[in-house]
Formats: sequence, structure tokens, C-alpha cells
Amino acid sequence: MESDTPRQVVISKEDAVFWMDENGQWHNEHGKFEHPRIIKHFNTSIKKDTKGFYVAQSTDQVEEKVYFKYKETAIFVVDLKQKDGLILILNTGRTARFDPKQLMVKNDSLFVRTEGCLIKFSSQAMVKISRYLKEEEGKLMFSLDGKSWPID
Repeated sequence: MESDTPRQVVISKEDAVFWMDENGQWHNEHGKFEHPRIIKHFNTSIKKDTKGFYVAQSTDQVEEKVYFKYKETAIFVVDLKQKDGLILILNTGRTARFDPKQLMVKNDSLFVRTEGCLIKFSSQAMVKISRYLKEEEGKLMFSLDGKSWPID
């Protein structure tokens, strides 16, 4: 008799055969992932629980969670759009409303804090957000619509 419940498979990050580097690029033993569809599939499959980030995949028979190694975070801002403030477009395909009070600099990179995790700005998103950054009295500031916020 077959069960209607899919079998669960969990692979630890130590046993995963792929990982994400500090720039949000996927790698395996053969090098950096190059195929855009594979990269998009991995990015849109990212989830997080108390054990960390993992990619999830489900079929009728199997629910698979593969935890993977990453540096600092696995969630990246890849683009921005201005609509009633700024909207962050994430590598996962999701969007997030931007709160400038949550910006921070860590290890010479720009992040935004959220309830669930740190989100790092990719190099292409840094280019786009740089137009809103300025220095005032030795302090890095974010400025939009005539308002400014200090960046921690």
C-alpha cells in the first residue's frame, strides 16, 4: 500500500554538493553555475528555517530540503524600482518594501535588516542605490524625497 504523504529527504549543508559565495553566485565542484535557468531555479527555491537557508524541491513522491553553505546571507537585492519609495527585488524573485532605517554596512558591503534575515545588495543593486547615498559630516547617509537617514 502506497502512502499519499511524500517521503522527506533532508541533506545537511556539509553533504550538499553546491554552495553560494559572498556575491550570491552558485558553485559546485566544477565551478560557478553559468546557465541562467539553473541559477534562477536555485534562487527561487531558497527558503529559510531555524537551521538556515536551504533549497526546496517537491514532487508527488519526495519533498527535498538541501541546506547549503553561504557567506553572511543567501538573500540578495538584485534590482530596485521606485514606486511610492523603493521596492527591493530579491534573487528569490520576491520583492520587499525598503526601509532606509534598516540599512547597515558590514564588511564593506551594504545590507538591509529584515525580521527574517540580512539581505545583501549585489554589485548591480549597489550601482542603482548609490545615487541615493551621500556623505554628510563623515557619516554615510541614504537620501530620498528630501529626507535623509544615517546608515549604521
